[in-house]
Amino acid sequence: MSRLRHLELDLAVSFKERVLRGTATLTLEPAGRTLVLDTRDLKILKVNGSESGWTLGERDPILGSALTIPLAAGARSVTIEYETSPEASGLQWLDAAQTAGKRSPFLYSQSQAIHARSWAPLQDTPSVRFTFSARIQAPAPLTPLMAAARLKDGHFHMPTPIPSYLLALAVGELEFKPVGARCGIWAEPPVVEKAAREFEDVEKMVEAAERLYGPYLWGRYDILVLPPSFPFGGMENPRLTFATPTVIAGDKSLVALVSHELAHSWSGNLVTNATWNDMWLNEGFTTYFERRIQEEIYGRARSEMEFALEVGELQEEMKTLKPEDTRLAGDYAGRDPDDAMTQVPYVKGALMLRMLEEKYGRGRFDAFLRGYFERYAFQSITTREFLDELGRAFPGEDVSDWLNQPGLPARAPKIGYDFETAPKRTWSTQEWLHYLRAFPEDLAASRMAELDRQWDFTASGNAEIAAQWLRMAVRAGYAPAYPRLERFLIEVGRRKFVRPLYLEMAKTAEGKQRARAIYGKARAGYHPITASTVDEILK
Repeated sequence: MSRLRHLELDLAVSFKERVLRGTATLTLEPAGRTLVLDTRDLKILKVNGSESGWTLGERDPILGSALTIPLAAGARSVTIEYETSPEASGLQWLDAAQTAGKRSPFLYSQSQAIHARSWAPLQDTPSVRFTFSARIQAPAPLTPLMAAARLKDGHFHMPTPIPSYLLALAVGELEFKPVGARCGIWAEPPVVEKAAREFEDVEKMVEAAERLYGPYLWGRYDILVLPPSFPFGGMENPRLTFATPTVIAGDKSLVALVSHELAHSWSGNLVTNATWNDMWLNEGFTTYFERRIQEEIYGRARSEMEFALEVGELQEEMKTLKPEDTRLAGDYAGRDPDDAMTQVPYVKGALMLRMLEEKYGRGRFDAFLRGYFERYAFQSITTREFLDELGRAFPGEDVSDWLNQPGLPARAPKIGYDFETAPKRTWSTQEWLHYLRAFPEDLAASRMAELDRQWDFTASGNAEIAAQWLRMAVRAGYAPAYPRLERFLIEVGRRKFVRPLYLEMAKTAEGKQRARAIYGKARAGYHPITASTVDEILK
């Protein structure tokens, strides 16, 4: 079967219709007489100028529809004329009122895991890598951006082969502010200065990462701060990380997210999981690498404090998962790979690598990782290939308990941090989160009121603290926080915050009624990934 090697997009953006319309020209590695592409809800108009001679299969609820194109012997390209659906799962269209500036609409993509097929016909698997170029026609005065080199306004090129989930597009009223020789911030005008201050250490992070595991191979490292409906903390699109504004805390306490997305420039973007069953190869390595960058920039104590909280979140989430979904080696056959996006591949994977570091020593383990990134650069690999590499470096090492057994092995490292117990206003976000999570689940509403009077948690502008407090408020029936709960869920679409809050409300009949009322107001502002998550909770 022929494989995609280069993608050329020529797309016009229609905010009025909420569609992309244009052509995709695919350059192929000729290896067969048939090309099969992934699509989801795309309207295919023509293939190589013809309205016939190709077939669009029946729609699978997870995979979409296969586009099958017969090829002439030796065919090296096909051109597909198409348009997207207004409900494309990988695109979010925002009205002006849903943006920071309130003046112009906004569009952004989220292609991971298999949502690229909803806005381009391609082979939507991380095992296929391709280069791409694009022309994006957007209405003036909006700025189009892609995760690629900007050649001129609206023209882009990515000379390095990427997997489909890293294909990324955004269009909005955007400004740019440099924060280093190869780093800068894109954001809406009301946000850009604040974001640039928050992320002013990004160049230092890149330099620290290079000292650890080798040169940064993607040219620039810029960050695009999206509207708050973005369903994730960040997305590691090469050259242009997408980031949620909920990490702008004013004190740099949440910039570990940037360390994480930057680390993906090695683990994920450079060496990629070949299937979503191998997702821990992307996320476990990256979470471990993130901790090392944080340690380099902000010190061991802060890095360990952040890691300790992540381990606590992992242990809490594993209580809600099926045992088989707490294994590192996943099995998502017949399931939506979005289901794999739990703390398991991230934090359990990082703990396994931390175990190896402690067992063999940091110097030897760092040398192994640097060699791993060099050996498999710009390739997609499986867990089996990682195990082969591990065996060459550390003969006899067996990590099958981590990969194949549920939960955390008994030999999992203990990530310790000596948190203070007496709260003070100078505490970091992580210290406040530890303090709040230490309260019992049956905390009374009266005690919540005392805490609120003293520390004003309900009015917190820090999204992490607010989300934790509001979850506690739902559990305790603390009614004074309910208006803030509704505003928070309408304003913020980050799945990390939204999912636990709806899950907590759904535990009681009264709470589920409140959840449905809030969701009725909030759903239109959620990305399709977040909306489908809440749909499942409240079905």
